[in-house]
Amino acid sequence: MQIKAYLVLENGRIFEGFSLGAVGEVIGEIVFTTGMTGYLETLTDKSYYGQIIAQTFPLIGNYGVIPEDFESQTISARGYIVKHWCHEPSNFRSKGTLHAFLKENNIVGLYGIDTRELTKILREQGTMNGMITSDLQRADLEKIKAYSVTNAVESVSTKEMSVLNPDGKYSIALLDFGYKENIVRELVKRNCKVTILPHNTPAGKIKELSPDGIMLSNGPGDPADNPEIIKNLREMVNYNIPIFGICLGHQLLALAFRFKTEKMKFGHRGANQPAKDMITGRTYITSQNHGYAVKTDSIDKTIARLWFLNINDNTCEGIKYLEKPVSSVQFHPEGCGGPQDTGYLFDIFIEEIDRYAT
Repeated sequence: MQIKAYLVLENGRIFEGFSLGAVGEVIGEIVFTTGMTGYLETLTDKSYYGQIIAQTFPLIGNYGVIPEDFESQTISARGYIVKHWCHEPSNFRSKGTLHAFLKENNIVGLYGIDTRELTKILREQGTMNGMITSDLQRADLEKIKAYSVTNAVESVSTKEMSVLNPDGKYSIALLDFGYKENIVRELVKRNCKVTILPHNTPAGKIKELSPDGIMLSNGPGDPADNPEIIKNLREMVNYNIPIFGICLGHQLLALAFRFKTEKMKFGHRGANQPAKDMITGRTYITSQNHGYAVKTDSIDKTIARLWFLNINDNTCEGIKYLEKPVSSVQFHPEGCGGPQDTGYLFDIFIEEIDRYAT
């Protein structure tokens, strides 16, 4: 049975559709993602904490639910919006439907609205808050406008240290700001022992572990909301241990070097963002999920250089630091779901480790 549900934007615009997943109401920051596939990786990506995801591709759920493809074991997003959802998925690996998966995880969803029109509004007016509800009488515009994403990294980070592939050749300390499982898979594939650490692990504690390299993961929220992490990284970059940052890790590193970040109008989310390597001149299609960016003009050229540039809007996509074994990228080289063309960056990280080990 179809249950009527609505999306109410903070500007007062109302979209009428039907309930998907759990029935209820939720307020969040509305963001859109352009991926044609990879909806499972999107839903289980902790970087969407506090947000309501809108898929621009019109049919979602056609290959069902495949737990092996999850990027985490939970859904951190607050809500989910699609044009159509597939009632009868076809895939030999499928363990169920999108609707059942959302309901099991108590995620409030919405389908049947004009997602194209919603995306145009967000592109033209910028990211805004919204509420999914089955009762319009409960939609309070002031409450919707007042919502903000807070304690994002703390909410999604692991609380305890854990070790994967303990017999690996390279010892990697992975600071968890909301890491994607495929980052770990890529490291393990390269014979790495991966020690996953809480976001607030002191720099001194990491040094005691004597890692060969430090990986800074992706994660949600405004990077500037993490002063203690930034202070920690400021100490870590002086250890002469190779460091590689991805997404939020990239932004936090930049702030540690006293560069600046800014909120984007509607961000980059999807698997089709062109990033140009400013050293080789080659352009790659990348998978991305971020609403903040490092301000290119804030990069101090005496200590760092722009590594990758977004061809669509000229935003910073990567930084290589000149006198330290430190580098970072805004996109996801682990690329699930999405292009894996930049997976070689993990190899560069390992090569850097080898150089500093000799």
